[in-house]
Amino acid sequence: MTETLPHPDSHERQSLNWPRIVGISFVIALHVAALMLLLMPVAPPGTQAEEEEVTLVNFIKPPPPPPPPPPPPPEPPKQIVLKPQTVPKPSPLPPPPEEPPVVFDEPSPVDVAAPPPAPPAPPAAPQGPARDPNDLRASVCVMPPQGPLASAVGRARITGSMRLQLTYTADGSVTDVSVAQSSRDRNVDRAAQSWARRIKMCPGQPGSGILPLELKQ
Repeated sequence: MTETLPHPDSHERQSLNWPRIVGISFVIALHVAALMLLLMPVAPPGTQAEEEEVTLVNFIKPPPPPPPPPPPPPEPPKQIVLKPQTVPKPSPLPPPPEEPPVVFDEPSPVDVAAPPPAPPAPPAAPQGPARDPNDLRASVCVMPPQGPLASAVGRARITGSMRLQLTYTADGSVTDVSVAQSSRDRNVDRAAQSWARRIKMCPGQPGSGILPLELKQ
């Protein structure tokens, strides 16, 4: 047989525990309040709005620099100015006086005819001025162009003086040139020697001497 369990009566049911319900509700409310505090922003809305204001700064670019000036034009080649001394022109020699004709008496048949008189000697060739072996500038009759020498001096950018030793013949041709005092630049010395070989001295006695040069830019 089935055993029939007895049903509990209504008066036997337990009543609600209100203190426990209130405690659980308080704990839940406390957790909700703590969660709301964590979700709240740290700074007030007004402060955040003030911090979000951004000031825009525009940097004004400086004007571009002016273009560089154009390069200066190249300097023209410098010329060397030689100041030769004034060469006095030799005065022409007067022709020799003619000899008076010789008058002979009428020759006799025995006399022998006299030989004709000798012709007069030709006048001597004019001689140039006396040469100074320490300065031959006054004895130069033909001065060659100075273009290559002036270009060499301009490239070297030097000033000063130099001296050349010239050897020449009786007709004035220069046969040898050497540097007695250097210009301190090898290219200028070579250009000066090449230029001096084309100098024509005034006719006279052969010899050698010094030709000074002034180097100017």
